Amino acid sequence: MAKSFLDANNIPYQDLDVAEDKAAREEMISKSGAMTVPVIEIDGEILLGFDEAQLKEKLGL
Repeated sequence: MAKSFLDANNIPYQDLDVAEDKAAREEMISKSGAMTVPVIEIDGEILLGFDEAQLKEKLGL
């Protein structure tokens, strides 16, 4: 849902497969303290899960 939202709003993003990429998984856990996906980082702020209203607010949409 997060990727669809970002695509629909033409917002570029980096998609990391934390199930397959151990380094990405470790970075995600280090930054978020959780194993929840998606983890979205916007200007150094970590958002856990998909919350459309929160994303719109953080992205100024």
